[in-house]
Amino acid sequence: MPVDQFKDRVILNHPKAGSSVEILLYGATVTSWKSGSTRDPEPVERLFVSSKAALDGSKPVRGGIPVVFPCFGAPTHLEHSKLGQHGFARSETWTWDSVIVDNDAGVSIRLGLITSIPLSALEPTENIRSVYARPFQLSYVVTLAEHQLSTDLHVTNTSTSTTFPPDNLEYQALLHTYIRAPANQVLVSSLQNLSYYDKTESTDEARSTPKTEFRPAVDVRKFTDSVYEDAPGQYEVTWPGGGIAIRSKNFKDVVVWNPQEGGSKIADMEAGGW
Repeated sequence: MPVDQFKDRVILNHPKAGSSVEILLYGATVTSWKSGSTRDPEPVERLFVSSKAALDGSKPVRGGIPVVFPCFGAPTHLEHSKLGQHGFARSETWTWDSVIVDNDAGVSIRLGLITSIPLSALEPTENIRSVYARPFQLSYVVTLAEHQLSTDLHVTNTSTSTTFPPDNLEYQALLHTYIRAPANQVLVSSLQNLSYYDKTESTDEARSTPKTEFRPAVDVRKFTDSVYEDAPGQYEVTWPGGGIAIRSKNFKDVVVWNPQEGGSKIADMEAGGW
């Protein structure tokens, strides 16, 4: 079986291709994805994790694929008022659930994080209940194929009370993927003609005023923090000699972020890590 379980993490190995993925239970954060391609079958690391990142559960991981829920950035919704930056999913320990698929095509596992009244193996932590009262359930499915990594976040509203209407759960979710690429050469497409908000602008008015993206390919040669609305869900991230394709579903917006030299001010970012 290509699934290795440890106290703090799970490692998946493709039975034939040599590709692998490592997931910390803390935050359900994917910290490594090694994969070859059809042109070059030798597996290489596809994700960036800072050498200064905390991997002991003391703080969210700087790199990989942190899970952001139920708010992106600083909280703005009243129900999220007690939450910190990017919510709590990336800073809670998730629970092993099961192996879903294990065959020659690949391997798939599921982790869980819930807050609900019935006691179970996934009983919510006191920490979550103290900052977020609404009942919900999160499950996260990670699937490793020969040349592909799939990450599926499932959100369920488990409320049955009038206090929290069962048909009304407002949240934001993000898979905060750190792609290993040369920042001065990488290009992102297809974002042309999309409306976006430039969060690097100096005033609130400018940050809240939509712009139109005219570039056929977007670079990050300067500090970039842009939120594109109604994005197509299919993107190419390329650089000389390399690249990956990204496909998303039910994520209507996409963020392109790179701190450039401002990354030196981030305490857990390694020198030049941006």
